[in-house]
Amino acid sequence: MCTRPLMRCLRGERGGDGLLWHMDLKPYACGDYSIAVVQANSLLEDQGQVFTSPSATYVGVYDGHGGPEASRFLTDHLFPFLHKFATEQGGLSAEVIRKAFDATEMEFLHFVKQSWRARPQMASVGSCCLVGAISNDVLYVANLGDSRVVLGRKVSEGKENSAVVAERLTTDHNVSDEEVRKEVEALHPDDAHIVVYTQGVWRIKGIIQVSRSIGDIYLKKPEFNRDPLFQPFGFPFPLTRPVMTAEPSIVMRKLKPQDLFLIFASDGLWEQMSDKTAVDIVSRSPRFGIAKRLVRAAIQEAARKTEMRYDDIKRIGRGGRRQIHDDITVIVVYLDGPLGSSNGRLAHSLVDYTCSPVDIFSLNEDEAQD
Repeated sequence: MCTRPLMRCLRGERGGDGLLWHMDLKPYACGDYSIAVVQANSLLEDQGQVFTSPSATYVGVYDGHGGPEASRFLTDHLFPFLHKFATEQGGLSAEVIRKAFDATEMEFLHFVKQSWRARPQMASVGSCCLVGAISNDVLYVANLGDSRVVLGRKVSEGKENSAVVAERLTTDHNVSDEEVRKEVEALHPDDAHIVVYTQGVWRIKGIIQVSRSIGDIYLKKPEFNRDPLFQPFGFPFPLTRPVMTAEPSIVMRKLKPQDLFLIFASDGLWEQMSDKTAVDIVSRSPRFGIAKRLVRAAIQEAARKTEMRYDDIKRIGRGGRRQIHDDITVIVVYLDGPLGSSNGRLAHSLVDYTCSPVDIFSLNEDEAQD
């Protein structure tokens, strides 16, 4: 209990919203970054983390579904695998990132098998997975699901008043997108019902909107779905082949002077605002607390859609807020401090790690007891 004030200092602060947590601004080798998370579900299913060192910076946003276990698992396992394979192969690469995703998926499969007798429902838990890695002025972005990275960049290099435009760096693996829907249908030409329109949206087998994830083992390993232990949690009919994948889309980009910042966010943000709106907010606002500003703007928009005020939403408890907005995680990473520069920032040689709370409601309950 005595260490909790120190942990709050290291990990971040609550906002005026009792279900909002944020880290206003923190330095790293290439600039500053800011994190904010708001909880809507009974258990927080979003997780966010940033690891910084002199040689590399890792950013992760994990949007869970079916429960918080898969996103929490990613928080504990993905970055260590990235570090392990990067060390073994002498640096970051697309192959290193792909191996880290594969290893994490296999570890989660092992976890599901170990938990099978006591918790067979773990086979239905999954998470979208969005990772950014910066090393030697090269950005790698890997994605499963519909979390998103948007780059804010100047149109013209060197011009102080040059317009800042939004450039999306990821593909949303969501079958609401026609191209993704066609991709899934092409992979299953013998299944006329691989994608079904139900409850106002397109879903794979009428169950899930995203086509790629970590976890969701019952949709990747048909033998789990057929097991009698899983019948209360699975399909009313057996699967004969996998309908989802854990193969990430990976983009590599050489960072340029006109690249100003990156917005990493779960789909809870993008459901409420466009890429351009998010970039406009970041480019026109003070950087201190910028992630929190984006989260609050998203909640304001959700309030407007439901003809409510943000103050009204803040009075709604966890779980009930899911009817108005999703869990939202935002990490804004500024790119204006080249490696080795000295702008009065804290020592860049230090290894540092920031992670959002496992559950904001529980964190606030602990503080209330203190």
